[in-house]
Amino acid sequence: MAEQQQSRAPDVEDEANEMLDLTACVRTQQWWSTVFGRSSGPIAHKHSVTTQILMGGAAGWCVGYLFQRVGKITATAVGGGFLLLQIANHSGYVQVDWKKVEKDVNKAKRHLKKNTSKAAPEINTFIEEATEFVKKNIVVSSGFIGGFLLGLAS
Repeated sequence: MAEQQQSRAPDVEDEANEMLDLTACVRTQQWWSTVFGRSSGPIAHKHSVTTQILMGGAAGWCVGYLFQRVGKITATAVGGGFLLLQIANHSGYVQVDWKKVEKDVNKAKRHLKKNTSKAAPEINTFIEEATEFVKKNIVVSSGFIGGFLLGLAS
C-alpha cells in the first residue's frame, strides 16, 4: 500500500506543475504591465540600482528644469503686476484703500488659522501614500531629488 502511494506522488506533482505558454500571456497582457510589471510593488524588485538612479535622476532633472522656468515666469508676472500697480497708484490712476486691504488680509488670516486645524482627509491620505512610495523606492527617490536640484541649477 505504501508503494502505491509513493508511485502516485510524482504523477500528482507533475500535474500541479503545468507548462506556461508565454505567448498567450503576452497577448493578453497590456503593454504597461510588461514595462512596469503587474504588481504595484517597489521598483527595486524590477530594475537594477543604476537604472533606478538614472530613471529618478532624469525625471528629477526634467521636473526641476520645468519648475525653474515656470517659477521665473511666474515671479516676473507677479512682480511686474505689483510694480505696475504701484506705478498706477503713485501716478493717481488707481486709489488703493490700504486700511481696507489690511482689514481684509487680517480677516483672511483669521479664517485660515481657524480652518488649518481641520486638514482635509484627502491631503492626509496623499501624504501617507507619498511617504510610503518614498520608503519603498528610496533609490529612485534619491535619484529624483538629485536630478531635481541639478535641474533647478541648470
